[in-house]
Amino acid sequence: MSVPNAPSVLFTPMNIGSVTVPNRFVRSATHEFMAEEDGRMTKRHLELFGGLAEGEVGLIISGHAYVNRRGIASPGQTGIYDDRLVEHMRGIPEAVHRTPAKIFLQIAHAGRQTKERLIGGTPVAPSAVPDPVFKVVPREMTPEEIRGLIRDFVQAARRALEAGFDGVQIHAAHGYLLSSFLSPHTNRRTDEWGGTAENRARVVVEILRGIRDALGRAFPVIIKINSTDFLPTGLTLAEAIAAARILEPLGLDAVEVSGGMTESGRGSVWPGLRTEDEEGYFVGPASEFKAALKIPVIGLGGNRTFSVMERFVREGRVDFISLSRPFVREPDLVRRFRLGLSTRSGCVSCNKCFNPRGLACGDLKKHPSPG
Repeated sequence: MSVPNAPSVLFTPMNIGSVTVPNRFVRSATHEFMAEEDGRMTKRHLELFGGLAEGEVGLIISGHAYVNRRGIASPGQTGIYDDRLVEHMRGIPEAVHRTPAKIFLQIAHAGRQTKERLIGGTPVAPSAVPDPVFKVVPREMTPEEIRGLIRDFVQAARRALEAGFDGVQIHAAHGYLLSSFLSPHTNRRTDEWGGTAENRARVVVEILRGIRDALGRAFPVIIKINSTDFLPTGLTLAEAIAAARILEPLGLDAVEVSGGMTESGRGSVWPGLRTEDEEGYFVGPASEFKAALKIPVIGLGGNRTFSVMERFVREGRVDFISLSRPFVREPDLVRRFRLGLSTRSGCVSCNKCFNPRGLACGDLKKHPSPG
């Protein structure tokens, strides 16, 4: 195989807030199914994240960590709802920091996309809009509960900092609670937390303000946000960009652009291999965010081919390239790209890696990676 053109823009450093990321590759947040029942991280997390760092992933974003017990999305999920969990996390950043890599903790709340048996009660949402996939009719949150949610996110960010993480990512995509506040499909409130696009973004704005008040401007805070819900009554690209433009001057450091939710039947991990022309299926919307913002923009969506990813960054459409499933199959993919040992990920997008017994490639034995 030929060595990629040197120097490639994909191997140049770039800052996200106060943190210098050594290259343009991001491990997109992916649920690991590896935590203890109470949300504690385990040795399996240590091995996973340490391996990604050794494989030269520039920025690793953890799987979603729930900020309170009502925010659990699925079994095996990491929790960040209590100070006692911090000690179980400290080894993760320590392992990553043996390399130049950085690691952010994604903080989240499931909202209505969960089951009553998991959270011990009725799921909550901005409005009581039934979820046909989870077969849940959520309870509309009170203003007091919303203010409590904001505090929970702020405290989660503080714990991430105390555990040694380099930053946090606020999960406001994929139909989870913050995403459902942003979306007019799931947020039908008429008070200050709903109605206009600005009001629907208010909870995220207050979370960011709270984090900045508590932790200052030096600790990086980024967001994952939908460009579309893939629903006719859902969030529009213009509304999503408008929300990001409100957040940017308040101290937002980067945006990762995604899309979809369970109800639409279309999320961010589309199954099946795509042609090179079809890779980066959220890069187009991401490029519109980039045109509207000054902060870095992270593009994702079935990225597999080195030359395609390089072109996205070289042409200024996005600043970073985010991958999920390829790093499950090949945690050393970035190093292989750098050494010219691979020009494309061997991931076949079968989605068998999302295993409740633990995140792992389900296709690797059948089809070994090249090289």
